[in-house]
Amino acid sequence: MQNGSSTSTATAAPIVDQQTDQQVTIGLLVNDRPGVLVRISQVFARRAYNIESLVVSQAHIPNSSRMTITCSGPVDVLNQIILQLNKLVDVIHAYDHSDDQAITREMGLFKVACSVEERTEVLQLTEVFRGKAVDISEETITLEATGDSEKLDALEKLLNKFDLREMVRTGKVVMARGSLTT
Repeated sequence: MQNGSSTSTATAAPIVDQQTDQQVTIGLLVNDRPGVLVRISQVFARRAYNIESLVVSQAHIPNSSRMTITCSGPVDVLNQIILQLNKLVDVIHAYDHSDDQAITREMGLFKVACSVEERTEVLQLTEVFRGKAVDISEETITLEATGDSEKLDALEKLLNKFDLREMVRTGKVVMARGSLTT
């Protein structure tokens, strides 16, 4: 053993292949009750996983909520997390929507400080990303854009050449295409 311990019953932690890491988007339908979010987040915390994005809203079914969780890690461990989520009492169902036919969107608000002369360029840039201005003051312009995460990342990168003062993003929301269940 490397640490010099003579205990023969100790087992080494499995070596995780970094190439198997992937980002997953999990859609959950849950009962709308106090403590549900805590129990769901504990499933991730017990395995030392960080939730990268979490969106919660009312569902079309009375007394239920829709959650979308994005996280990264080894595929086999994330599959175990989804199985554990499905075992929770208040989880109606949890699905991995990473590989199936799903629509994912995110919204971002970007506050940019720019001169009056730069506004035209900022607005044209925003229009290319099908965004729009939602607030203009003497010093700043606030923009709204929706799309996939890569699109918002690209817009953020381009707005950084100006004075990007503030950014707020919703995180991913997901809906299965066609008659598939989200």
